[in-house]
Amino acid sequence: MVRSGFVESVHFGSAVGLAPDGAAVVARGRVGAPVLPRSSAKPFQALGCLLSGADLHGPRLAIAAGSHTGEDFHVRLVAEMLGEAGLGFDALGCPVDWPEDEATRHGLIRNGLPASRERMNCSGKHAAMLTASVASGWAVDSYLDAAHPVQRRIQAVVEELSGEKTAHVAIDGCGAPLFGLSLTGLARAVQGLVRAEPGSAPRAVADAMREYPEYVGGTGHVNTSLMRALPGALAKGGAEGVLVVALATGHAAAVKVIDGSPRATTAIALAVLRAAGGDVAAAAEFTTVPVLGGGLPVGEIHVLEEK
Repeated sequence: MVRSGFVESVHFGSAVGLAPDGAAVVARGRVGAPVLPRSSAKPFQALGCLLSGADLHGPRLAIAAGSHTGEDFHVRLVAEMLGEAGLGFDALGCPVDWPEDEATRHGLIRNGLPASRERMNCSGKHAAMLTASVASGWAVDSYLDAAHPVQRRIQAVVEELSGEKTAHVAIDGCGAPLFGLSLTGLARAVQGLVRAEPGSAPRAVADAMREYPEYVGGTGHVNTSLMRALPGALAKGGAEGVLVVALATGHAAAVKVIDGSPRATTAIALAVLRAAGGDVAAAAEFTTVPVLGGGLPVGEIHVLEEK
């Protein structure tokens, strides 16, 4: 990060870029070491729910794969998904939280309304897990157990798409099981979604996310904005500096920033995709991040290209 001509901060991490044939043509850092994909795993979790019988399509599939900003239209869709399964918001196992969308959050506070599970950014994923459990006749009160059938299906999806065995099982911030894999495996998995045959379940996840990006994020969310700016791209960020981006051409990138900050991940991913041969010209506005001083631009966050 450069502020007024002074290098104030530097982010370090790992990044991998895949060519459409799956070859790792860009590899920086420990791309073979396990990472926790955090919410970048949601597309694979959505696929596991779809394969388990959940009625997911269009916006429902997108919000299952997304980290929504808690706006009213997100909550209405989560309510519909749960209602059709005979469940209410009280079935959600994710924590109570405020919506990430600032205007929505301020509106709730003005109206004296509390934080809630349905406003939490992972409620779409949890609703999908619950509806999959109901559709398959599985217990709903234990759907977050790693041994639950829906979680085992998700783990199998992650391993199949990545071509790797689970490196570590953890619990994500929302309470759901999280399956660790290498950064290269993560890139390979997201590439598998966009490269899947039209009409297949993996391709359905990719297509839903790209057609309804407002349900993957929300108003002003960088994943949503990037997918709108770069037609055919799939983008899904996760906590602790993780991001996956795959282009319609099959180029894919996965990023993990060591200090956990997400502020440079989009710029890094775009640089990696460009170095891997992908066309990201339409997303030029995302290749740097403005640094403000007194509300005015005084510098930027940019990627240091290797020479």
